[in-house]
Amino acid sequence: MYLYDQYDQAMVDARVEEFRDQTRRRLEGKLSEDQFKPVRLMNGLYLQLHAYMLRVAIPYGTLNSRQMHMLADIADKYDRGYGHFTTRQNIQYNWIKLEEAPDLLADLASVEMHAIQTSGNCIRNISSDHFAGAAADELVDPRPYAELLRQWSSFHPEFNFLPRKFKIAVIASDTDRAAMKLHDIGIQIVERDGALGAAFYVGGGMGRTPMVAPRIREFVPLDQLVTYAEACLRVYNRYGRRDNKYKARIKILVHELGKEEYARQVEEEFAHLLSQGIEPPLAELERIKAYFADPAFEAGLPTGIDRSDPDFALWVDRNTVPHKAPGYVSAVISLKPVGGIPGDASAAQMHEMAELTKQYSFDECRVTHTQNIVLPHVRIADLHALWTRLDAAALANPNLDTIEDIIACPGLDYCSLANARSIPVAQKISQRFAANGRTAELGELKLKISGCINACGHHHAGHIGILGVDKKGVENYQLLLGGSEAQDTSLARITGPGFDEAGIVDAVETVTDVYLRERDAGERFLDTYRRIGMEPFKEALYG
Repeated sequence: MYLYDQYDQAMVDARVEEFRDQTRRRLEGKLSEDQFKPVRLMNGLYLQLHAYMLRVAIPYGTLNSRQMHMLADIADKYDRGYGHFTTRQNIQYNWIKLEEAPDLLADLASVEMHAIQTSGNCIRNISSDHFAGAAADELVDPRPYAELLRQWSSFHPEFNFLPRKFKIAVIASDTDRAAMKLHDIGIQIVERDGALGAAFYVGGGMGRTPMVAPRIREFVPLDQLVTYAEACLRVYNRYGRRDNKYKARIKILVHELGKEEYARQVEEEFAHLLSQGIEPPLAELERIKAYFADPAFEAGLPTGIDRSDPDFALWVDRNTVPHKAPGYVSAVISLKPVGGIPGDASAAQMHEMAELTKQYSFDECRVTHTQNIVLPHVRIADLHALWTRLDAAALANPNLDTIEDIIACPGLDYCSLANARSIPVAQKISQRFAANGRTAELGELKLKISGCINACGHHHAGHIGILGVDKKGVENYQLLLGGSEAQDTSLARITGPGFDEAGIVDAVETVTDVYLRERDAGERFLDTYRRIGMEPFKEALYG
């Protein structure tokens, strides 16, 4: 994983001291809230319903044990003993005291972490495939390219105050595990005529106006990657709507200009920038790649698994995925216990995950955009010992990609933007399906819940999506079907009138009943929905 050099550390340390002075002046009344707000947002600090919330950056989701231990310490020292892992591969703390925030940032800086550009109208944390460097189907590890873009975008003077927030994802396989086409810019590392390059998708996103990003260029040579990204941003920065935040995202610009006209202007800007020579030399990319070299995988490891314990066998089947190195797998730690809060982990659990990271995964773990944790490089021979430790820490939930593996935003329990609560709905759905025993029968079924139209729970991309809205002062839940964030990206459609909290849980069960009745052999929920359409589900829901 990438390690700070003297320049990285100096920049982060300087930002901490700058923010310490700004916070002191705010507490002394020398800065108004209006003056302080843009400052705190650029340092990841939000003012939520009950307290300040701090969002910590975890670039492309990669952590080592020392960093995970620090996240646990921060949960104990500055919060209420837990943290919330997010759909942007970050972590949030919901109960921060303003006067303690600078000390928290200083603690983060001591382990090469920060909260810079995790909020505000800037380029946010750059995300990637959580199985990067381990996946058997990837062309290369995409994280060096994500890191190159992170360095380019950090403190970029031209893009510090964009029309709206901006999100970038980088992958390197045909299987999309990062919702790449639902980003402002999605980049796929591809190969053409024996050379590596990048395909650019621009103008995706969820929120009030969900859109799937079109591909605007099939191949950008790697020695022009940053330049092309800058051209995309420049066109957006020039024309993006600053007068209307609902129309300020790049997806609106691409839609209104049209894919072809936007691409034409990007090509024009790209040609101009190439003449300016802003691209870092390929030697810099090679320098970064060295930090992401494969660990020392052992050869000749056993690949057999003793499945005599049915609980262990179920966890292996659901929560491990193939690895590029024989004798290894990637193991997913589910943060979705039955009746729990999706994405939450206690300080004790984070400490345990840090120890497991060090002992079983070459001191490396990943945060997924589905709010779980991955140990990317685990020897198959160590799986039972790992599972035993996870089970003791209440982290061995065998539910990856099932209806119990729910994505949910914090909702109205914490967020000042939310219209409805997400957490209780997620808890009740997981309890319902754990109790009725249908989780295994349903197979792959991705359910996502958002507490408002901003879609932090990715409800548009759920096979089943739930959106909480305010209906005349009462929480109401719209049900959506047919979304996907994978390579077959699609946007879910609303079924019809919404439901109350109890009704939405019943509605989800009704929808799964239709699926089980109508599916053909081997079909996932999404396949059945696409084959039979919305009407059978609407008939069952509304009569």
